[in-house]
Amino acid sequence: MSRPIQVMLVEDEALLAILLQKNLQSLGYEVSGPYATGEEAVEEARKNRPDVVLMDIRLAGALDGIEAAEKIMAMHNTPIIFMTGYSDVETIARAQALNPAAYLVKPVSKEYIKSVIDTLFK
Repeated sequence: MSRPIQVMLVEDEALLAILLQKNLQSLGYEVSGPYATGEEAVEEARKNRPDVVLMDIRLAGALDGIEAAEKIMAMHNTPIIFMTGYSDVETIARAQALNPAAYLVKPVSKEYIKSVIDTLFK
């Protein structure tokens, strides 16, 4: 790609969101967000069509990350990378039903996130 990959960051834990944003920017990505709710994520994706969405599953607001991802994918078929601290069978099954680009269990190194994102755009 001639322009930086545009990553939309959806994470409701403020400190983690800031750290992720800085890490993604240091890796050369253009970052929108962080957004704390599924509703914000869906609206932002509608307006700006990110290349990829890094999505937490448990979010503030009425929509969780899986519901928000479903709406975003229906609009633009945008790749979704779920990143969550939850690895219970039910959550994984709900997320996997959407065929996400990846499902990462926190904590995740910035190098690993980079390898997952870069693999999508090779």
